[in-house]
Amino acid sequence: MYEMEKENLRRFSDYITKFLRPSVIKNFMTVYLDKEMVESILSTEMKSVTAAAQMLLDQMCYLEEVGWFQAFLDILLASEYTGLHDAIKEWNFQELEQLNEHRRFLERIEPSITKHLKPSELIAHMSGCLKPRECEEIQAEESQRGRIAASEKLVASLLRSDKPNWFKLLKIALENCDLDEARDMLETSNTSSVSAAAKACEWDAEPEAMMTTVCFEFREEAETEDMLMSSNNSTSVAEEPGGFTGTQPNINTITSPERKPERSGERKLREYQKELTAAAVQGQNTIICAPTGCGKTIVALAISEYHLKQFPEKAKIVFLATKVDVYEQQYKLFKEHFSSKDPNIRVTGMCGDMDYLSVRWLIEHHDIVVMTAQILVNALQSAEVPSLEILSLILFDECHNTTGKHPYNNIMTRYLDTKLTSSTHSLPQIVGLTASVGIGSFKNGLEAENNILQLCANLDTRVITTVTEHKDELKSYVHTPEKAFFEVQQCMSHPFIRIIKNIMSNIEQLAQKTFNIESLSNIQNREYGSQKYEQWIVSVQKSCKVLQMKNKDEERRICRELYNYTEHLRKYNDALIINEDARTKDALDYLDAFFDQVRNAGYDETERKLTALYDCQRPQLLRLATEGEQNPKLDELKFILEEEYHNNDQTRTVMFVKTRALADAMKKWIDETDSLKFLKPGVLIGKGRKSNFTGSGMTPNNQKGILESFKSSDQSKMLIATSVADEGIDIPQCNLVLMYEYVGNVVKMVQVRGRGRAEGSRCFLISSNKERIAKEKINMFKEKMVEEAIVQLQSRPVDMLQREDKARRDHISSSPEKPKTQGSYELLCSKCKKFACMSDDIRVVQGAHHIVLDRSMFKRCTTAPHKNPRAFSGFCKKEKMLCAECKHDWGLIASYLTIQDLPLLKIESYVVQNCVTRRQDYFRKWRDVPFAMREFDMTEITPETCRPRDTAPDEV
Repeated sequence: MYEMEKENLRRFSDYITKFLRPSVIKNFMTVYLDKEMVESILSTEMKSVTAAAQMLLDQMCYLEEVGWFQAFLDILLASEYTGLHDAIKEWNFQELEQLNEHRRFLERIEPSITKHLKPSELIAHMSGCLKPRECEEIQAEESQRGRIAASEKLVASLLRSDKPNWFKLLKIALENCDLDEARDMLETSNTSSVSAAAKACEWDAEPEAMMTTVCFEFREEAETEDMLMSSNNSTSVAEEPGGFTGTQPNINTITSPERKPERSGERKLREYQKELTAAAVQGQNTIICAPTGCGKTIVALAISEYHLKQFPEKAKIVFLATKVDVYEQQYKLFKEHFSSKDPNIRVTGMCGDMDYLSVRWLIEHHDIVVMTAQILVNALQSAEVPSLEILSLILFDECHNTTGKHPYNNIMTRYLDTKLTSSTHSLPQIVGLTASVGIGSFKNGLEAENNILQLCANLDTRVITTVTEHKDELKSYVHTPEKAFFEVQQCMSHPFIRIIKNIMSNIEQLAQKTFNIESLSNIQNREYGSQKYEQWIVSVQKSCKVLQMKNKDEERRICRELYNYTEHLRKYNDALIINEDARTKDALDYLDAFFDQVRNAGYDETERKLTALYDCQRPQLLRLATEGEQNPKLDELKFILEEEYHNNDQTRTVMFVKTRALADAMKKWIDETDSLKFLKPGVLIGKGRKSNFTGSGMTPNNQKGILESFKSSDQSKMLIATSVADEGIDIPQCNLVLMYEYVGNVVKMVQVRGRGRAEGSRCFLISSNKERIAKEKINMFKEKMVEEAIVQLQSRPVDMLQREDKARRDHISSSPEKPKTQGSYELLCSKCKKFACMSDDIRVVQGAHHIVLDRSMFKRCTTAPHKNPRAFSGFCKKEKMLCAECKHDWGLIASYLTIQDLPLLKIESYVVQNCVTRRQDYFRKWRDVPFAMREFDMTEITPETCRPRDTAPDEV
């Protein structure tokens, strides 16, 4: 819902943020936004009204409540934002655009004119363009801080006025108050500014004499990863006249626009950043490999700007991000950067929840499109975008992901196929950005070189651009955190652990009586409380789904029981892992929450038996959780945090943990520890879409709110995060990184360490596992190995690897594809084997969505409210669809166009059974199913298929 309104808010945000002051519409915010977010926006407004307005617009783009947009229009009108109200209502900002000239005039003369104003007299004549609240604030400012401060307040209010007559009213007020000097300055400035604008146009007429420049504004905000300057800057872009040095374009001058009330200054692109642009501005495909925090996105902006100048009529640039969070961050930066430089440079963005837009239309009607990679993959697969040849430059953020089945590699596979099969092609330039190219596994320098060479081949690059000539400058700006290791005592054997393991043993015995579970998996030597045990559960559940017996009722009973047994074993295994790294109390809370959900879901006889088994032991578990000793890991962590904040009370910490459950447990522990609760930690986790239980993930809106709170307010001094925050997300204030039993590969080590941006940052690994600490030390050694490998690879050809990969792809594609049969198949619930629907009744919508036309399916399912009803691709999610027998998640109930109540299936919830052979198979992707499905045709919609679901015919 409101997708058009949200997209327009994004597109016109530059206009809206010039006028909107969030505190004026606080009543709207308190109704539709979380309390913490409202406080964060209001806190930001004290530093920058524009930044606060942008925060508000960003949050509004996640609203789903019915009526929010009309409420926004109503509050604007009630708050006397009449000009802004009319512009947003009609999506026509032409009248507001006409105010820009007057605003620039007033900005230019502000330092002088404020000395000649009498605010208390003027506001009596300006009620037509000033709000009563603004008049009160100006009067209060004059009584408390004097006339000059009040004059500055008056000018600031006028600069944000959306009234078309404010400039005229100001001149009339100056005349009425006999402030002739100020009035003359206003009229003189008006004339001279027109002349200045004409001169500026003269520069624009000589593109060959220009050098690429970037504008930045000083603001009272900390530096982000992608900012050019060392502190207190926000980006925007402008061009100044200049020249080239030799054949190399000179990308260096950064001029700040003349803007009060926020300080401005002039800066230059750093020398190391110019070095990073060198290969790209010469048109070469390149991987730019530089540390986190050095401003790689600023380098991308400079490259994009130069590319637009080189190909003014043909340039089509796409900037790709791996995740929605990173997309939003980079889109905002590109938008601000180019809108300040030249409104004729058309920048737009698109991510997963905006699939109602046409990718090809966006590319054709814009110069730069920022998007998530999967959006481009989908457009290429559907032929909406016929070829990559319609683009001139593709920038890959976090390009080390261009391997395997990642969307980046999918895009580049198409690129390379075109390159290697066509002698005449016009493929786009490729530029990759990354902090490390240490991909894959390797044990020595040669293996590291081969891995990097493969990445270069995948991205069709011959050059890896690194900082070589200006390393000292780079080190002065980019602070690599000091690394330290804390090996702590492991949590000793505890009665709580023994009880949980005993319960798990009993459940395994019950499962064994139902069926020989040892025959369902080849995984041996599994230990309770380990990742290997989780892998065993996954293996057993996968085998259960296709388990077949002659007696179908017995088959359904066994499959459902085994599913329940293994789900309970999974939760107990999770509890043991939580107990190892957090408190016993947290492990017990985790189990309590699980069993509450089981009881509320309408549990069957097996689940009642398993719940009784837990309830019998819970009093003793509770006593142990209350009286048990503190986990020694937590003692060490407590000591570290207390010391760090004692030495520096401005410390900002990001702590990485392995699981969502552990993140929640650590937050509870800190909140309940007297000496640490002042940290008020936020928790940042992923979406958790695959979980059947509520509360296991975090929406993009929640993620954004947590990040903004951590970045822009002093309330939260700590962020507890899973892997969602280790790549790409910008957390500039962090000066302490804690890796709590959190170790990965070389790339992950570099990314996680790079979250510590501030000078004097430190990174600590806390672990009771000696092997884990040793692995991280090996990663540090491998990082140096990668740096040495890069030096060796500058002259190595990648063509051979590309041709070998192409040959493999051709061989796979030439192999005869297994034909889709026209025969009938049954879809059964993957948990209880209950019949759901026939394959003949499935239709494919838009090549991606699978609906069922048989209305009798509603007799075999039940529904539950959907937490996040929203529109996508013509569909509108309404409810969740569950198996009527076992409450397993079957998919969604949605409306499509004018058709109500359509079952929308997800294939991983079903087992597919051949109606002839009775063979059962389990698939995770629709593309793998053995049967053919027809495209949806509106002519199939009859009164029978449109009948409300509560009148569906009984099953035969």
